[in-house]
Amino acid sequence: MTGRRLLWSWLSNVVAIFLASLLFSGVDYGNDFWILLVAGLVFGLVNMFVRPLVIVLALPAVVLSLGVALLFVNALMLYLTDLIVPDFELSSFWTAVGAALVIWLVNVALSALLKPGPHSFRPRDWEPRDWGAP
Repeated sequence: MTGRRLLWSWLSNVVAIFLASLLFSGVDYGNDFWILLVAGLVFGLVNMFVRPLVIVLALPAVVLSLGVALLFVNALMLYLTDLIVPDFELSSFWTAVGAALVIWLVNVALSALLKPGPHSFRPRDWEPRDWGAP
């Protein structure tokens, strides 16, 4: 993972965790910006190193549930972040699931809107093509 991609992941996770804390009273970082920054970094690192292994181990459940089990994998990654970062707290399992869903939605939205890359929207992709005249 490149430095730019890691920085993007970190910043988008910070925004996503902040929004999840606004929506769920059970997601708490003590209103300390530094804890929020650390939680975003740890969540990104847990997703980078632990999540792939957990997905491989949970692959049968992921396939049988048509991917719904990935939401619970994301909740587990958030719970691991709770265990690692002392002042970052999740109050319950369902709070972790709801927060994981919000974090996923925010990350998808931010990636679609702001992240530059080969799949970003470019107007020239929508130009009419010349299919050749008969």
